[in-house]
Amino acid sequence: MDLHSIIESMSAEMYQRLKHAAETGKWPDGTKVDQPQRDSALQLTMAYQAKHLNNTDNMSIGNDGQIISKTKAELRSQFKQATAQEPQQTDDIARFTNL
Repeated sequence: MDLHSIIESMSAEMYQRLKHAAETGKWPDGTKVDQPQRDSALQLTMAYQAKHLNNTDNMSIGNDGQIISKTKAELRSQFKQATAQEPQQTDDIARFTNL
């Protein structure tokens, strides 16, 4: 089975398990992940993100496998658009302006 077919058939739950293993070095049940498994988990996680997730982080992997980075201005604009679409809450603990 090649990488593309693995990514196409991977469930969101499996993605989360692989992501956890790549980030922490342990499977969700606490079993230690050896380095070759961690490397594979990282590769599969990045491929899944590129194919299935619309990632809004400042650095991510695009559908073509290339690294995509955003400037502070792009992130600020994206944040303003997202907050403009959300209803304003009046019970906030702190409010930040001019971000």
